[in-house]
Amino acid sequence: MENTHKENKYLRAKERVEETRKFYTGLMSYAVVISLLAGLNYYIDQWDYPWFLWAAFGWGIGLAFQAAKAFNLNPFFGRSWEERKIKEFMQEDERKARWE
Repeated sequence: MENTHKENKYLRAKERVEETRKFYTGLMSYAVVISLLAGLNYYIDQWDYPWFLWAAFGWGIGLAFQAAKAFNLNPFFGRSWEERKIKEFMQEDERKARWE
């Protein structure tokens, strides 16, 4: 039992590290690509129409969701919410089992 618990903690920690690494890799890619697009946009039309902002905005939304996942920033359905719900459902099942 104790060994399984440690394994589960290790796997959860490893998963979080992978998610964090993916986020930082995506963030670096975002910075490089958007910088190149901004430079290209300036070179072509001196930012008369800053079209690179469309790409920055779209990719930024995806990056924000990735950050929320990597750093557990979901205020509505985070890990603590999941644990509370699991305990609630388990207690509910116990109560039902008593009356049956």
